[in-house]
Amino acid sequence: MSSGDEPTDADLVERAKLAVRDDFGAFEALVHRYQEKVLGNCRYLTGSRDDAEDLAQEIFVKAFFALERFEGRSSFHTWLWRIKVNHCLNHVRRGRQERTIDVDTPGLDRVPELQVAPVAERSLHTQLDRDLIERSLDAMSETLRIPLLLRDLDGLPYQEIADELNLSLSAVKMRIKRGREDFQRRYAGGLPGREPSVEDAMKAHG
Repeated sequence: MSSGDEPTDADLVERAKLAVRDDFGAFEALVHRYQEKVLGNCRYLTGSRDDAEDLAQEIFVKAFFALERFEGRSSFHTWLWRIKVNHCLNHVRRGRQERTIDVDTPGLDRVPELQVAPVAERSLHTQLDRDLIERSLDAMSETLRIPLLLRDLDGLPYQEIADELNLSLSAVKMRIKRGREDFQRRYAGGLPGREPSVEDAMKAHG
């Protein structure tokens, strides 16, 4: 047990693995700890508020049934985020096939189905920052938004993002560079005289 009042993720994972049948208390505590961030991430990555709730639930179900295979080589947070990224990207890919829209199509940022729904994150520093972040991401195309979020919000290495999106490493780096510039331009445009880095702005809701 941790020295503080709250159990660590490792404590809860161990308790969840050792729990008797139908005793879900420890895993429920992990869900409560991460559900808001997972839900917010799903909304941003998929661009759908309606789908995000179902996806978040499915992610935790996957994590629950895979918990016995979690060996602790990474943190629970990192492991859960890997499940989240894979699940959301698979959902996005299925949606692309159904819509048959080329993600590089000019004007994609104006396609309503690919817009990001607003997200209320209590961890945001101020209402103004929250609104600006939401509007900035909402206006970005999926082509730039997803690589940017995978890098600056989820912290994935460039090569891993390239593998996930089936793109070349140079293409991923270029999209992330363009995404950062696009995000910063939109975000800073709402705050005259302020030019925050995209990493700082993204941290506001992470």
